Amino acid sequence: MSRWRPPPENSTALVTPAGQVRLKAELDDLWRVRRPDVVRALSAAAAEGDRSENAEYTYRKKQLGEIDRRVRYLSRRLQTLRVVDAPPSDPDAVYFGARVEVERLDDGRRTHYRIVGPDETDAGLGWISIDSPLARGMLKKRVADEFDAALPGGTTRFAILAVDYPEGR
Repeated sequence: MSRWRPPPENSTALVTPAGQVRLKAELDDLWRVRRPDVVRALSAAAAEGDRSENAEYTYRKKQLGEIDRRVRYLSRRLQTLRVVDAPPSDPDAVYFGARVEVERLDDGRRTHYRIVGPDETDAGLGWISIDSPLARGMLKKRVADEFDAALPGGTTRFAILAVDYPEGR
């Protein structure tokens, strides 16, 4: 099996101040807490002898690789991210960091979203990436504007009901 992976798509290098804090905390936790624990467990498993049939050794080696991969990613990503903490010049339009209430025009369902960077999305909170089709469709729109978004179920029409920007972004 090859270790080669296709390069990830370029994503927008924006983050909210809170998102930057979370990413730094994750990097710190991985580097100072989880990685040393895994290295200790890996050393103990390696001391047990035959590594070719040692499931604990194989598991820990894989876990260490995943941690190292995430540490490398976060280290590089945090250097390139631009923290957006100032309000936009036009607070009535949808831009990065906005909280937006939209209505699906086909069934009338209302949903709240927050447009954040690709590294801080959380579907449970309604935080969507600025790179998502839905966010791209609503950028620069204002209250009462309609837009189309290409979703997995097909193109859907939405209307903007409210736009605001949280304090401290």
